[in-house]
Amino acid sequence: QVQLVESGGGLVQAGGSLRLSCAASGRTFSSYAMGWFRQAPGKEREFVGAISWSGGITYYADSVKGRFTISRDNAKNTVYLQMNSLKPEDTAVYYCAAGGWATSEPYEYDYWGQGTQVTVSS
Repeated sequence: QVQLVESGGGLVQAGGSLRLSCAASGRTFSSYAMGWFRQAPGKEREFVGAISWSGGITYYADSVKGRFTISRDNAKNTVYLQMNSLKPEDTAVYYCAAGGWATSEPYEYDYWGQGTQVTVSS
């Protein structure tokens, strides 16, 4: 069992930056791939990016590539999402998830956090 808690969301102006954190409980965090997803009001949950268990492989949705960076610190049981050059269309609830594979498919993830709100003003 893994419990995930996101933090770091908030209100930021367009062009600004935020760093989200996702803290995991349990001693098996380092064996899980981690993903970040987001969901805007009235829209389906959208893949943002993912990182392998070792941190050696990352990949991103085209909409955030070059602006967002995922990293992890297995010693701290935490994964991060650094978001730069934020746009109003990045406004959403952001979720982290843990699973066996670094994939863009939500159903591949076994555990989910409760989400943190990110609002980007124009």
